[in-house]
Amino acid sequence: MHNIYTKLIAGIQKYFRLSGIEKAVIGVSGGVDSALCLKLVVDALGAEKVTGLIMPEKGVSSDENMRHAKALCEFLKVDYHVIFINKFLTDFISLPWQPNELAQINIKARIRMVMLYNFANTNNTLVIGTSNKTELALGYGTKYGDLGADLEIIGDLFKEEVYQMAEHVGLPDEFLTKTPSAELYPGQTDEGEIGLTYKEMDAVLKHLEKGLSKEEVISKGINPNAVLKIFRLMELNRHKLVPPYIIPLK
Repeated sequence: MHNIYTKLIAGIQKYFRLSGIEKAVIGVSGGVDSALCLKLVVDALGAEKVTGLIMPEKGVSSDENMRHAKALCEFLKVDYHVIFINKFLTDFISLPWQPNELAQINIKARIRMVMLYNFANTNNTLVIGTSNKTELALGYGTKYGDLGADLEIIGDLFKEEVYQMAEHVGLPDEFLTKTPSAELYPGQTDEGEIGLTYKEMDAVLKHLEKGLSKEEVISKGINPNAVLKIFRLMELNRHKLVPPYIIPLK
């Protein structure tokens, strides 16, 4: 893990140097992904150049996650702001149409993205993304929401590697043992929503990374239902990771 850590730090420093921007802002949720990203960007840039935004939703976000997010920012000596998003959500309920459940869930991630970029524009910072390789491969995230960022620090780390790196950099056990959740609605968990464990997802994705076909992955003894589900998710969510289609005129 030390070699990977060194590459990540060097990559962050190079990206900021080439961008001409010195400071970063990051959404800190209390989960392992954002905690690891915060630690890495602090190691790369220095705590004085990093700001954390903690953006919980009253009634949905857990007190434990908010407490962990604050404690980590304070431990790393990072300036942070706590902004509850409930008041911003309220306005969407009074739209001329009645937003459905999916629209209301996705707007939470998009409000947080807008908040991060509002801070970034105001303070000349870059927005740090917190999506890992497993989530990006499956398109597990909200388009123009949590997938909106200037730099994805852990975008080349599978979820199991995120845990390994988190342990390597010395993140507290509470980040390593809690159930992953985007907390977009009460009781939501990442694995429950996808229907697979991260261990199952990573096993399939690592085979795909080697260029194996669907049939070849199944022949490795992996649950066919898991393989088929991952292929469906990758195809369904491919649009989330590419720029909008431009109609060619030439």
